[in-house]
Amino acid sequence: MRRDRRSYEAAKRAIDVLVACALLLLLWPVMAVVAVVVRVALGSPVIFRQERPGKGGQIFVMYKFRTMSDARDSHGELLPDELRLGRVGRLLRSTSLDELPSLWNVLMGDMSLVGPRPLLVEYLPLYSAEQARRHEVLPGLTGLAQVNGRNAIKWKDKLALDVEYVERRSLLLDAKIMLMTLSKVVRRDGVAMDGYVSAPFFTGDPDM
Repeated sequence: MRRDRRSYEAAKRAIDVLVACALLLLLWPVMAVVAVVVRVALGSPVIFRQERPGKGGQIFVMYKFRTMSDARDSHGELLPDELRLGRVGRLLRSTSLDELPSLWNVLMGDMSLVGPRPLLVEYLPLYSAEQARRHEVLPGLTGLAQVNGRNAIKWKDKLALDVEYVERRSLLLDAKIMLMTLSKVVRRDGVAMDGYVSAPFFTGDPDM
């Protein structure tokens, strides 16, 4: 069983590197256009950088295209997310184009193509022991939760799907998730929960 798991991890890493390299080479013109659009519409920086917890809870810097402005109120405080996320940002998020720079994270080994999505560092102390199992594997660009509701489902269901992936992970499941992701991206399903630009902040409440 342990040998099978090591073989799976090695094969998964090889696939991550090959696919990430191929996509970066294939999609660089798209990324260049997106970068120009973000620069014109939102200004600098074009790339959004944020610390996220990875495998074992180790912190890494995740890269995405910027989707929100730095608009502030009269007191210099950032406006709510829904007021800073304009048409360009909504388009990038709904098409997942904002995620393209994260392919670099996959190439560097911080992330995988498939796995639980890397969430905020602030959530780390809020998980139950079972929910924290999501950090037993590398976080992914997409995952089981993303193809089963994405941001439109409750946190308890999303985190349960992350743990289910940890328990069931295999190359066949990864391939199935990747194919389902393509369909979800085209249909733009589950981009946000009703009333939110993505999802509510996780508080650790078991009923969320």
